[in-house]
Amino acid sequence: IGGEPVSEDEWRDLVNANSPLVHFRGEWMELDHQQMDQMLEIWRQQDQGYNQSTIEGLLKRIGEADDEFEEFVFDDVLDGILKGLRQIEDTRPVDDPPGLNGCLRPYQRKGLSWLATQEALGLNPCLADDMGLGKTIQVIALLLHERAGNEPGTGANGPPTLLIAPTSVLSNWLREVERFAPGLKCMIHHGSDRAAGPDEFGKSIAAKDIVITSFTIARKDCGLLRGQRWRRIVVDEAQNIKNPKSAQAKAVRSLDAPSRIAMTGTPIENRLMDMWSLFRFLNPGYLGTEAQFRRAYELPIQRENDQIRTRQLQQLVQPFILRRLKSAKSIIDDLPDKVEQKVYCNLTKEQASLYQAVVEDVEDRVAESEGMARRGLILSTLMKLKQVCNHPAQFLQDESAFDEGRSHKLARMNEMIEEALLESASLLVFTQFTEIGERLETQFRERHSCPVHYLHGGTTRRRREKMIESFQDPDSPAGIFVLSLRAGGVGITLTQANHVFHFDRWWNPAVENQATDRAYRIGQQKTVFAHKMVTLGTLEERIDEMIESKRALAENIVGTDENWLTEMDNDSFRKLIALNRQAIMET
Repeated sequence: IGGEPVSEDEWRDLVNANSPLVHFRGEWMELDHQQMDQMLEIWRQQDQGYNQSTIEGLLKRIGEADDEFEEFVFDDVLDGILKGLRQIEDTRPVDDPPGLNGCLRPYQRKGLSWLATQEALGLNPCLADDMGLGKTIQVIALLLHERAGNEPGTGANGPPTLLIAPTSVLSNWLREVERFAPGLKCMIHHGSDRAAGPDEFGKSIAAKDIVITSFTIARKDCGLLRGQRWRRIVVDEAQNIKNPKSAQAKAVRSLDAPSRIAMTGTPIENRLMDMWSLFRFLNPGYLGTEAQFRRAYELPIQRENDQIRTRQLQQLVQPFILRRLKSAKSIIDDLPDKVEQKVYCNLTKEQASLYQAVVEDVEDRVAESEGMARRGLILSTLMKLKQVCNHPAQFLQDESAFDEGRSHKLARMNEMIEEALLESASLLVFTQFTEIGERLETQFRERHSCPVHYLHGGTTRRRREKMIESFQDPDSPAGIFVLSLRAGGVGITLTQANHVFHFDRWWNPAVENQATDRAYRIGQQKTVFAHKMVTLGTLEERIDEMIESKRALAENIVGTDENWLTEMDNDSFRKLIALNRQAIMET
């Protein structure tokens, strides 16, 4: 006080004073007894070591402090801890953990170090990096880092991590774990044949490192999940629990674990209350009650543009949220010019039944066919199966609803597009089917207020040039450009886009790369992200694997179309198109 140290006894005497005005060491001063009482409690906790309540309490006090009247000075250890939480640039990166099949980029090593520090302090963080910066691999690396013995009291034999995500990304998580951390044992808890009773479920997860489930199953099996010990709860696409009153959010919040992690590229979607709901899951009570938060922050900031409250809220949440943008110079230096990503999706039950019907119809007929008739039958079958993988409405040609509940591929792409648009990024969506392009264009126009264009073989030259000029205008808002692969895959420049989605796959990597290069070419100022949608358990997955295994020879093995597939013998063709029923997944 006044630049002079105060003993605990003196502080207690001041707290216990009946008057807000006290005479202390020859001076009169005004005291806030409630704040001083809170500080005394933090002081007592600090004597027991720097634990969760100490750090969280200090962060809250610092965030809510009035800089004009309050100043905080800490010892070197605590000062280093607090600065490390608030300034990611000061975080010392850790080495890639043993067992990681790949190399983390420098900013990802810092992210891993930040996550590990948060957990070591008993805090519960939100990883909110931009889409495409690798949130998934940073969380996987955290589990490997912990398993290597870098965290006290943990190891390979502890309780598993429970990961909750949208149904559309469950298999994607499984594939990423298998790819980057093959030593981690992982399972998906989903579907009608999932373990039901506590004993059966307990046995099924006993030797696992990660258990993956969906928001829907987390709600339905809430009692089952609550009955198990978890090392941590990880919630991917955490905007799914932004409604604090929903049964889904309540179920997720009811699950208990020593650590919680939220992952989202959109910590605030529409209103500040999204932030409060996120923190109610991560650090309950830190931002007060819903009514307190609304009164203290939401109303002053959103209605009155109160800059003091805005700064306070930023200071409160910043230590718990790691958000890095692709546009940041430190990130750009770490990224290659083009990042390719496979996005794995499951079939719905409707898609699976249609897929199996096509397979059964062709199996006998292909054995009886020869020559051109056989080639034609194979190509028509491949076309039908591709349509099923896209959406039942495309295959049925019955003008039925083109909704996300019938296709996980459509659902996942829409989720990623929404996130890209929130970044004010323009994007390209390629499909080889005119009817899909039309349905996508219609859906995008209904869902988004941004400009939407659609280029296909029937587009006039004048209309084509007008759309390209409008899309490429640097003063125009971010937009979506849907293109048929044949009409838009070559010969045009669309460098305003830096996200490219391949909704259905053209099984020649050269053709796909040419399409991606509409954005990835001279004039592009940003890193380009190419997202290739792959439906698991189908011919899409198997052909993708074939191409990947022979990528060095792809130009020689794979022609410019699908005719190379017609040269397969009957047995190979049956294996190619066979349905893996384990890939069926309902919402």
